[in-house]
Amino acid sequence: MPSGSDTTQEAVRGPSPGGAVPPATTGAPAAPERPGRARRLLSLTRREALRTGLAVVSGVALGLAFPPYDLWPLSPLAVAALALLTRGRTARQGAWSGLAFGLPFFLILLKWLHVVGWDAVVGLSIAEALFVALLGAGLALTSRLPAWPLWGACLWVAEEWARDRLPFGGFPWGRLAFANTGSPFTPLAALGGAPLVTFAAALTGTLLAACAATLWGLRGNATVRRAVPALEAFGLAAAVTAAGVLVPVPTKADDTVDIAVVQGNVQQAGMDFLGRPMKILDNHATATEKLAADIKAGRAKKPDLVIWPENSSDLDPFQYPQAYDRIDEAVKAIGVPVLVGALVDHPSKKGYVFNEGIVWDPKKGPGASYTKQHPVPFGEYVPFREQLSKIITRFQRVPRDFYPGDHTGLLQVGPAKLGDVICFEVAYDEIVHDTVGAGARALVIQTNNATYGRTGQPEQQLAMSKLRAVEHGRAVVTAATSGISAVVAPNGTVTHRIPEFTQGVVSARIPLRNETTLADRVGAAPEWALAIVGLLSCAAAVIGGRRGRTKDEKGQQ
Repeated sequence: MPSGSDTTQEAVRGPSPGGAVPPATTGAPAAPERPGRARRLLSLTRREALRTGLAVVSGVALGLAFPPYDLWPLSPLAVAALALLTRGRTARQGAWSGLAFGLPFFLILLKWLHVVGWDAVVGLSIAEALFVALLGAGLALTSRLPAWPLWGACLWVAEEWARDRLPFGGFPWGRLAFANTGSPFTPLAALGGAPLVTFAAALTGTLLAACAATLWGLRGNATVRRAVPALEAFGLAAAVTAAGVLVPVPTKADDTVDIAVVQGNVQQAGMDFLGRPMKILDNHATATEKLAADIKAGRAKKPDLVIWPENSSDLDPFQYPQAYDRIDEAVKAIGVPVLVGALVDHPSKKGYVFNEGIVWDPKKGPGASYTKQHPVPFGEYVPFREQLSKIITRFQRVPRDFYPGDHTGLLQVGPAKLGDVICFEVAYDEIVHDTVGAGARALVIQTNNATYGRTGQPEQQLAMSKLRAVEHGRAVVTAATSGISAVVAPNGTVTHRIPEFTQGVVSARIPLRNETTLADRVGAAPEWALAIVGLLSCAAAVIGGRRGRTKDEKGQQ
């Protein structure tokens, strides 16, 4: 007979009604319940609140580095802040800091999209901020590696490389290079294009972060010897910043050409800028005819060619005789070739249009043309139109899809070989690079910013023109329906400018150049090399972390 101490509680009670005997309880205390998901989330929020707040402030600072604010020194400082906020963190924590940094940055940068709808601003900002979240994860991983400031700068290039291409051909707005079109980093564009400018600005920021991290570690126990690494990091940051001063920016002209840029203006800003049919076309034709009258009266010098902006003809001149005749009248009045921007119906695909720059001769009429190669998704064409239009009725305001062109914009306009680039294409490295490579001696950016007038977007696009001028050693002429129309010299200096929503004409003599820059010759190689180095550093950090954990586990056995 078992002793009383061995008798289980269930044996005393007898079997359960169902016949099953539950397991006997022991005297061990019950395991504490895990805190609920909401409690864990609240705890995480409290723990990360300060770091998240600092990331948000840093993202705002980066937004202010871009036009129209143009506080470029904030760009390396913002990079430094994100590097410090992700240093020593896990990949997940780094991704959260990157997202908290990226979202306010893009909300400030892209607020001009509010004319379409604030949901468009928020949606695109979230999509772009996800790339910065991945950047934050990469920065956290590589922050434990030797020479981590270098890998961090390479990761900034890798993040922009991906964002410039994905999805739907990418959206390059917000590259660090575009905040530094009037900074000491700008001349570096002549060596390695926009990616090298981004790398230099990012490297300066990560070196400043290394300096700050070292000094923080010395608090309470600082000596000159222990401060040497901080001084070295700061010195390297200063050297990278000043390196652009040593880069020659070639500007000598092989030839010159006299141009006139016509900004005809629109009836109103916003989505309904077109107004009544023929209005925009008539504005540009009238301004051109006024210039012709001034030339005849001796008040102005006759140009070799005239440039009209994108969509300067709001009707297809090949479908509407009145549009054709109005253009022809203005071109014959001025007596020189005019580069006209027009939407032209696709000859065989119903519902598709070409966004074109057309060379219009006073004697021969319309001739060679360039069709925009990179239409803007959801703005100039709607991916998955049939499905999305049922959900988002606003897409009905894009009734026809723009059909992409298949060749560069090299056009002979009068005596000059010009490279035509239309609107947002100025943001894409390869399009501008291929146009110069085809033989363009100067660049023309035909654009229509009337939808986003007085929102800061025209200033952001003009900044890209300034960088392209230095990158390719070419004069860049920006012709806009409502502004900002401008002439940029090969050194990136704006020499002529027409304010927004003003009808006017800019007359200028621009240099024509045959010499190419090093950036033209190396193409995308620096971007690919820097991006690959950044990705390989992440792989090295992951592999090193796994080996470290394996050694720890073996040591514990």
